[in-house]
Amino acid sequence: MSEIDGIDVPRVTAWLQERTDLRAPLTFHLIQGGRSNLTYRVEDPDGRRVILRRPPLHGVLASAHDMEREHRIISALGPSPVPVPECVGLEEDVEVSGAPFYVMRFVEGEVIRDAQAAQAHLTTATRAAVSKDLVDVLVRLHEVDVDEVGLGELSRRDGYLERQLRRWHGQLEQGRTRDLPVLDEVHARLSAAIPAQGAVSIVHGDYRLDNAMVDPATGAVQAVLDWELTTLGDPLADVGLLLVYWTEPGEQVRVLPDAPTSVEGFATRAELIERYATASGRDLEGIGYYVAFGYWKLACILEGVYSRYASGAYGETDGSHEAYGALVLELGERARGAVAEVGG
Repeated sequence: MSEIDGIDVPRVTAWLQERTDLRAPLTFHLIQGGRSNLTYRVEDPDGRRVILRRPPLHGVLASAHDMEREHRIISALGPSPVPVPECVGLEEDVEVSGAPFYVMRFVEGEVIRDAQAAQAHLTTATRAAVSKDLVDVLVRLHEVDVDEVGLGELSRRDGYLERQLRRWHGQLEQGRTRDLPVLDEVHARLSAAIPAQGAVSIVHGDYRLDNAMVDPATGAVQAVLDWELTTLGDPLADVGLLLVYWTEPGEQVRVLPDAPTSVEGFATRAELIERYATASGRDLEGIGYYVAFGYWKLACILEGVYSRYASGAYGETDGSHEAYGALVLELGERARGAVAEVGG
């Protein structure tokens, strides 16, 4: 077969053979799909592996899924204290495989995507360890000198929250298929209560446990993944979103359906906040605003997914996308509650 899920196998094989020690025939396994960028594990007969990333096959927003930008960020962070995969190369010519792509060296470890993976791969002790290291890696990311690593021109540095509120509300308006007064209300309240931006840092934009490769033996973060939403701005936005994703045991409403941190042994949200504040020296007194923003931003992203399903952009559906619609409303309510607590 010459193509598999958007990969032109002969051409990509030739491309990889020019740049790596992999030998044909290569097998391509989709390990992360959906509406985000597609991630494949590529393996040769000797067991050597690399990771390939390309945009989704359809439903791409104009400003999203920029392969060159992801490759630039990961390459720049390679020499830094932030663990990232080593980049092999970038291909921008769509003639090679139908879309731009880039390739990274394979990193040993596990991605803890759900509660089952947490129970299977991590002991109670390593769950505690990964909680701490995930925070420590985030602190190191926020300490990176953006000019020193060559990312000073990645985006504007000022007005991060204003830009983010404008961006996600604009995308909400662009794809609107139903009235969502709660999201409009929270947008207005967040816009009226924007805190002053302090230090500028790299903001990952989707920092959470299942966007990291971890060592199951020690709980150490081996690599941070999925840099497609990365920009420059307010580092506390990453902390707020991490807390949004961080479901504690016994909680009924979960941002992730089977959240890995719902298993016993992981740190509490309060412990994450304390560790980040101590390690970074930053004041997290106003973290509630960033949690509210995280709920709202995630609701806007998921509403985009829901509206594309509802409009038929992904073809025939079985109705399961309605769960996205319900979660959007729940996230909106959580955002409203969180912003009310900080007086927004």
